[in-house]
Amino acid sequence: MNSTVRLPGRIGPHALLITTAAVPLTGWALHVVALHKRLAATRKDPLPGLLRRDAYTNRARRLLARRGDTTTVVMVDADRFKAVNDTLGHAAGDAVLAAFGARLTAWAGPHAAVGRLGGDEFAVVLDLAARRRQLRLEQLVRMLHTPVTLDDGRTVDVAASIGAATPDTLGTRDLPTLQRAADAALYDGKHSGRAVLATATHATTPSINGRRAGRPGTSVWGRAA
Repeated sequence: MNSTVRLPGRIGPHALLITTAAVPLTGWALHVVALHKRLAATRKDPLPGLLRRDAYTNRARRLLARRGDTTTVVMVDADRFKAVNDTLGHAAGDAVLAAFGARLTAWAGPHAAVGRLGGDEFAVVLDLAARRRQLRLEQLVRMLHTPVTLDDGRTVDVAASIGAATPDTLGTRDLPTLQRAADAALYDGKHSGRAVLATATHATTPSINGRRAGRPGTSVWGRAA
């Protein structure tokens, strides 16, 4: 019996070259896709799913440059977060951070820059017209004061301090300046249950890397916490 297998035709030199080249190119393309996914993943904080500091900063600066005076820079600190960790455990603390991340993302919308700056500190830069600022900030206060339900059914009472700064009030689009002013306004309203809009005076507060000097971490590390 003749067991010879006949090919369906001759393979020309050009087809052979393309076929040979496709093998390494396909492997390289898969490598590039995998690398892109890994790099994209490093832009996000794994716990609340927000942008890390560098990725947040880059996106925030682009928004400020593009949108200008209609943008708002918002700084958020979770109140009494250490007590949650100490009394309910770190799993409960992680759940609170994740809930804050989800609420901030939902509140700000898909085009905003929403980042976790460290610990229980968050920042948001979004396009927000002046006529809507107060109402939207009040909405954010309510969202961040809504209890968090844990997987085991327990509820955790939560709260946050919020400060905001705007280019049209301070006369600048510089991100560190706006963050410093928003952070100082946040400190003025700490534990008050309200969002505080920064004035020009808040922008003169001494800072380290655009954060209020004296906040936890800045004196030890010489940088913003």
